Amino acid sequence: MTDTAQKHRNPIARTLMGVLIFQLGIGGLLILGDMQGLRLPSFGPDAPRLTEPVRPGDQRRTFRPDRDRPTTQPARDPGELPNRLVLTQTDGTIYRLEGGISDGDADRLAALIRQSDPRPDTLILQSPGGSVADALALGRIIRSEGIATQMLSGEFCYSACPYLLAAGAKRTIADAASVGVHQHYFGENTFLPAAFAVEDIQRGQAEVMTYLDEMGIDTLVMQHAMSTPPDQIYVLLPEELETYGFTQSPE
Repeated sequence: MTDTAQKHRNPIARTLMGVLIFQLGIGGLLILGDMQGLRLPSFGPDAPRLTEPVRPGDQRRTFRPDRDRPTTQPARDPGELPNRLVLTQTDGTIYRLEGGISDGDADRLAALIRQSDPRPDTLILQSPGGSVADALALGRIIRSEGIATQMLSGEFCYSACPYLLAAGAKRTIADAASVGVHQHYFGENTFLPAAFAVEDIQRGQAEVMTYLDEMGIDTLVMQHAMSTPPDQIYVLLPEELETYGFTQSPE
């Protein structure tokens, strides 16, 4: 190889190596975040904490549900919510479904719901969210079973939980309940280059929008989700829940 060719080759090799190291570094941070429940920091202005009141135009809050509660106290203090969804009977055919939404919860909860005696007519929800895929799958089961969903005053339903709420054959949401949305991470393999990660995100958003349309929810609600970083939550006002169809029963 000539000296001239070698000189042209070295900068290109260094550039490619730099890109590879950058991608591996981002992948490592994403994997670490998935393993330890961490999130990459957002670069916008800091949002107030969940304990601060929500007003029109001031609806983004930091998303640390393990540390903060909404402004109103829950009607029934759940204490430390479980990491996986738990189904418990409260009164007759009314059941509570609460906790984080973990991988495999859709299949597990589908079996529990169908085996319950008496059969659930209403599910009262409280969850900080979790697995989007499981929320969509379980939501379709809730709708196929004709089960209603309900939110009580002072309780919360964030992140992927509103997809369970949307599934209700009838939906009842107390004015002082807290329902919030934000961006989700859909990637299955964080070692893939950025272009493939974007493809995963776009495909995931399309699946969510298709699901919301099936449930009779205005997909414009996704404008709030897609513009709110994962370490924040956009709390929907009662009038927005009505506008987007959450508080309207499906026809």
